Amino acid sequence: MAVSFDRAKAYIYSYGMLWERVLFGHLFEGTPLSHVHQCLACYKNPDGGWGHGIEPDITTPVSHPRAMEFALQIFRTTGMRANNLFNDAPEWLETNRNVDGSLLNPAHLLDYPCAPWWRASCGQTSPASIVGNLVRLGIGTPIVLDSTSQWVQDNLTLEQLNSNDGLTLAYEAYDYFMNIDDFPQVERYRKAVIDNIIALVDAAPEKAGCSFFLLAVRPESPLAKAAPAALKKRLLSYLKATQTADGIWQDEHELPHWYPWTTIVVLNALKTYGVWTPKSD
Repeated sequence: MAVSFDRAKAYIYSYGMLWERVLFGHLFEGTPLSHVHQCLACYKNPDGGWGHGIEPDITTPVSHPRAMEFALQIFRTTGMRANNLFNDAPEWLETNRNVDGSLLNPAHLLDYPCAPWWRASCGQTSPASIVGNLVRLGIGTPIVLDSTSQWVQDNLTLEQLNSNDGLTLAYEAYDYFMNIDDFPQVERYRKAVIDNIIALVDAAPEKAGCSFFLLAVRPESPLAKAAPAALKKRLLSYLKATQTADGIWQDEHELPHWYPWTTIVVLNALKTYGVWTPKSD
């Protein structure tokens, strides 16, 4: 079955958050990037942090690490310019971290609706993805870079990466090691991360297809270049064939509030890899 742009568009504009609707418009309909920046800036707080449910599993308005992490991942996945949206992020990180480099969450994080997995952990504490994506944008301070490097050396060891069985740890490690050059044996870590992701995706392509293209954002990205051509073809073919009657792609956990973002990611991957062109049915 051919991909239906019209059904995807109808779903996004009916059920997506404002930033998702505007992002869809920018990626597929020519909406100015400035409109995307304007919408996303509403989720940013005066302290330089992010909140307000931009990551819909944690709805507190107060700044917290996972919100900043997800905001950065929006730009990583789509390849959009971030302009100055994150220029003050390192200062927020400096004042919201523990001595060991891990990140602090606000005291009242759980006073607002929160997904069970974040409720159990009381929020994101890993700085790896955030700092890696900030470095990708050319942003960082020595204090944050040094404390994160130490945290990563203590918590993302080669042994852990080689035995990792979930894509959560994989994306944190990928975002960090693909963007950091000043790290002991960084090439060994990069290879371990990429090999681990490819193995995880190859073992469960039906569940991991979208996750693969969250990281392999362009054909020339390190993960895409390392992945076997047959695997990429299989993933793209599967995604192209699994749009639902409602016009969307479901996330691997089948959570409706993630359907708009998942659909945008899949359509952007199909477009970027040249297997689909946005046009009305």
